[in-house]
Amino acid sequence: MTKQVLPPELADEVSQATILVRGGAMRSPFEETCEAMFLTSGFVYGSAAEAEEAFKDDSKRFLYSRYRNPTVAMFEERLRLIEGAEACRATASGMAAVFGALLCKLRAGDKVVASRALFGSCAYILNELLPRWGVQTILVDGRDPSAWEAAIGGAVKLTFCESPSNPAMDLVDLAEVARLTHRAGGLFVVDNVFATPLLQKPMALGADVVVYSATKHIDGQGRVLGGAILCSNDFLKNDLGQFYRHTGPSLSPFNAWLLLKGLETLELRVERQCRTAEAIARFLERHPKVTRAIYPGLPSHPQHELAKRQMKLGGSLVCFDIAGDKEACFRFLDTLRLVDLSNNLGDSKSIVTHPATTTHSRLKPEERAELGIGDSLVRLSAGLEAEADLIADIGRALERV
Repeated sequence: MTKQVLPPELADEVSQATILVRGGAMRSPFEETCEAMFLTSGFVYGSAAEAEEAFKDDSKRFLYSRYRNPTVAMFEERLRLIEGAEACRATASGMAAVFGALLCKLRAGDKVVASRALFGSCAYILNELLPRWGVQTILVDGRDPSAWEAAIGGAVKLTFCESPSNPAMDLVDLAEVARLTHRAGGLFVVDNVFATPLLQKPMALGADVVVYSATKHIDGQGRVLGGAILCSNDFLKNDLGQFYRHTGPSLSPFNAWLLLKGLETLELRVERQCRTAEAIARFLERHPKVTRAIYPGLPSHPQHELAKRQMKLGGSLVCFDIAGDKEACFRFLDTLRLVDLSNNLGDSKSIVTHPATTTHSRLKPEERAELGIGDSLVRLSAGLEAEADLIADIGRALERV
């Protein structure tokens, strides 16, 4: 028999920091300190009758690791407690989470309204895949509540957004979109990856489903891929459960174990990264070779007041426009000595990305322009290096522009 390290009655009393370390953990009869890694594809039964009974109600025990696994279940429970959701299903990647959360609910003839400011792969699902299957997709300026209201109209099956958006940090008024969606009988899905479950609580603002790429801040050390869908018990039972079981987007136990370790330090890392990101943003805002610094925590951000209402801190990402053209921007990127050039984010190492030629390169030029993604835009993910060292490295590189 396993036993819970943090009993349910105690989970309601302790703080977020304690849940990040102990939430969801189960100990086997060996009484191990660290969560056990169950690297197994299947499980055995004491008799044929026991197997028959197990398949009648697979919520009572583990049957097959594609459905559920003890290590994965520990990760799901810990994240569920942090998010404040009724249920969680872990996935093999963030995009598997987005795809599963949308497709398990949608049918031909349904209408989806989404913010136009989306990660490239999310835009592909909304713009290319859903229309193939008879789902109508309407994209709006996510910053404008009136645009949401007009597009939603009297009926919608599902609404979807990222807030803050990738990469240009547009915000969506989550409480207002939730109100409009529910009034029209729809379900509101939020990609909360930039804010993390620590800085923003979409469900507390009315969201029905929250998705994450656990590859980012939750792992936080560039080791593994992972994702998660947070939802109600009803959504899990009626929509996601069978879709998840039969399409196989499940997370591996090894990756789940590493993500459990990532959650233990999430609060410490994110708070430090947010302080560093804000310091970098303030430095960039004053620099003569930067024409625009975008950070929700800065008063200069056009939606700063909304950020203060629905986010605890401004986040670990900063975007900025270099003065000059693509060549000048590349010269800046190539001159950096401390900050790595990569397309990940939320890592313990600082990372810089050129969205127009990488993460959003498949968008048409006019689509990128509409989203404020020009050839001079840079996305920087603040890591755990010394703040002064990062600013010095960025300053040296800007001198070459």
